[in-house]
Amino acid sequence: MRKQRFRNSYFTAAVSVALVLCLIGLECVLLLSAGSLVTRMRENMTLTAVLSDEADSAQCARLEKILEYSPACSGYTYVSREDALKEHISSLGEDPTQFLGYNPLSASYEIHPTDKYSNPDSLELLVNRLQQLPCVTEVIYPHDLADLMTSNISDFTLVLLIVAAVLLLISLALIVNTIRLQIYSKRFIINTMTLVGATSWVTRSPFIWRNMLMGFFSGLAALTILSGVVYYVEVRLGVLLFPLTWQNIAFVSAVVLCSGLLITFFASLIATGRYIRMDNNSLYEI
Repeated sequence: MRKQRFRNSYFTAAVSVALVLCLIGLECVLLLSAGSLVTRMRENMTLTAVLSDEADSAQCARLEKILEYSPACSGYTYVSREDALKEHISSLGEDPTQFLGYNPLSASYEIHPTDKYSNPDSLELLVNRLQQLPCVTEVIYPHDLADLMTSNISDFTLVLLIVAAVLLLISLALIVNTIRLQIYSKRFIINTMTLVGATSWVTRSPFIWRNMLMGFFSGLAALTILSGVVYYVEVRLGVLLFPLTWQNIAFVSAVVLCSGLLITFFASLIATGRYIRMDNNSLYEI
């Protein structure tokens, strides 16, 4: 009967720890998703390098070579005068060649900056370099949008970190309380071991290793649940949370497993230490 009760309490504690580790894993997914969203927003910003009518193929090839080797450029697209005219007609519904008699639009390159170089200062350096080329007449990009995006991203990141810190503290408190309640039922055994001369570490070690093992398997269970959630959201719903690279997967797995091991270790250490220091009379007053 006592074994059955112990197994039930151990299983309940393991489930509680797994659910809390799921919360920690969701915090990681949220941070990675926010970072991925910010990166996509920055890389979708477009700079338009307008070419002069006298630009020849050699000058265009030089510009393309600069863009290919520039760390500030993640990609570019050449837009010919004909393509620019088609896009103009499609968006505005009017053909300027009908009343002007010629195509007034110029060829251009649509340049996408990298996430690292998408801040206003780096964009200005890229724009100044492009404007020094003889084939480029001007470089157009949304100055106000770049400033606003940088400001909003900083504010959003700060709020997200504060929310993650609050959720992490709540998670820690829940796991520590769960471990403390589990060890509470063994307080008389701890006291007996202390009375017969067992050292502090000998008394603590069985509880620490057992709970760390529970934390490890709870972490695996939490990762299984998270994998199911991410699979459902990305595959079934078609919502891209974050790139499923091995670095991101390893990051989430490491955080969840290490959290399970470290939190259960310190929670067991603190809880057992509390009952080791108690005298006999205090054990009945809890």
